[in-house]
Amino acid sequence: MRAPLCHVKPEWVDHYGHMNLAFYLVAFDIATDALWPSLGLGPEFRDRGLGTFAAESWQAYTREVTEGAPLAFDSEVLAFDSKRLLCRHVMFHAAEGWQAAENEVLYLCIDLGARRVGSWPEDVLARFAAHATGGAAKRLALKR
Repeated sequence: MRAPLCHVKPEWVDHYGHMNLAFYLVAFDIATDALWPSLGLGPEFRDRGLGTFAAESWQAYTREVTEGAPLAFDSEVLAFDSKRLLCRHVMFHAAEGWQAAENEVLYLCIDLGARRVGSWPEDVLARFAAHATGGAAKRLALKR
């Protein structure tokens, strides 16, 4: 059993009685926020004038989740280069253990002052390397 990171809120549920597709992205973004500190992308990163912007994402829905369902996530670094980071999040029903959805996201390092793509600092690249799983992306890539 995994510890829940969040629960499906009533306002996330659509007229079919399950979580609306837009809120899967909200839940995956919550998983991103939980991952960022371990990668050096938390408040200290923003204090350096840097941020992350999502450039592309892909979602696959495996099984529906309903109001109140506890959600847990596994997150991994799939690949990175000097300016890009590719991550995967897998969403699980935290109590029952089955996979509900997965998400791949391509993030960019952003110089917030210039609002342009910049390079990851060396210490952040080292954290990416330490967390990289070697897993293969299903849909996205660092470059097209």
